[in-house]
Amino acid sequence: MANIALPRLKAPRIDVRGMLSSPAVGLAGAAALFAGCVVALAHLLGPVGGGAMRVRVPLEAADAPAGWLQALKPVRGEPHTYRDVVRLSERPLAPGAATAASFPAAAPLALPAGAGLPVAPIAGFYAPGPGGPLPIIAQDGRTPAQAYARPFTANGRPKVSLVIGGLGLNARATRQAIETLRPEITLSFVVYAEGLQGWIDMARAHGHEVLLETPMEPVDYPDNDPGPYTLMAGGQPPETVKKLEWILSRATGYFGLTNYLGSRFLATDSAYNAFASSVRGRGLAFIDDGSAARRDGGMPRATAERVIDDKLTGAAIDSQLTALEASALQRGQALGSGFAYPVTLEKVASWANEVEQRGYQLAPASALTAKR
Repeated sequence: MANIALPRLKAPRIDVRGMLSSPAVGLAGAAALFAGCVVALAHLLGPVGGGAMRVRVPLEAADAPAGWLQALKPVRGEPHTYRDVVRLSERPLAPGAATAASFPAAAPLALPAGAGLPVAPIAGFYAPGPGGPLPIIAQDGRTPAQAYARPFTANGRPKVSLVIGGLGLNARATRQAIETLRPEITLSFVVYAEGLQGWIDMARAHGHEVLLETPMEPVDYPDNDPGPYTLMAGGQPPETVKKLEWILSRATGYFGLTNYLGSRFLATDSAYNAFASSVRGRGLAFIDDGSAARRDGGMPRATAERVIDDKLTGAAIDSQLTALEASALQRGQALGSGFAYPVTLEKVASWANEVEQRGYQLAPASALTAKR
């Protein structure tokens, strides 16, 4: 057999260094790298097309009370809500629905040990109403005014009390009042506040007893309009009762009512009598800001003798608090009221921490009520 010599084939040499130095290859690589970065950035930022940023807060991870929505409002336009985010409305929350979604930049809530009041509603002190639970007198004769008030035992010293109102509309001020004021300070809430039940639950968990603010017709109505559920001086008794039931059904856990405005309403006998009859029949207390000092009604009553922040300066508030102490020294007890202004909250927090060192007893407002 003849031998056939096959030629040797050499593998082609690839000049990698030359290819990389080629302008065409360099441009193609840069383009591919840029495209990859764009895809990654689009994935992180979401779909192109603009629009408001959407924040989803799962309800299962909730640890802040209802009322958080005010802090999430955008600079312009209305806040966006989605199916898995709490949608706040004017309807009262169901019993036990005390929490909603996360409060921005807030640490988890740490409740003071042993300082909380019983969770509302308490069995036997409410009944279903057309708009939500309504307070009732229990079968054994005990009243919501007794059940929801902060327990108190007098020690013989002059008693001083404060009601801080206007809460529920501003999330930051409301949380500050609940968390920084002594639990003996009584808190009153605006009935139109979103997430009202959640705020009341949070206040009671910190030991504060609670009042609901009842909008009443002032002398300068309608220039000064307290809202659609204002109790009107000229309203018929059934109309007054119907509006009042809406107010009472907004939440549970309050021991009584206080007035918001109401100079004309409280001065009108027929209007006040219809209001007092309904409040008395539901076993609630009524504490006024000084506008109804001469009114009774057969229910637990108290009247604030001074508004501590008529003048919004630290010095003026300090002066009013000193005057409140002097009145308690003369009469054995004194009740004041104020609004949840930042300077008021700061001054009241400091005063409440020191007043008992001067020989007084800090008391909840309910401790100063008497049936009349």
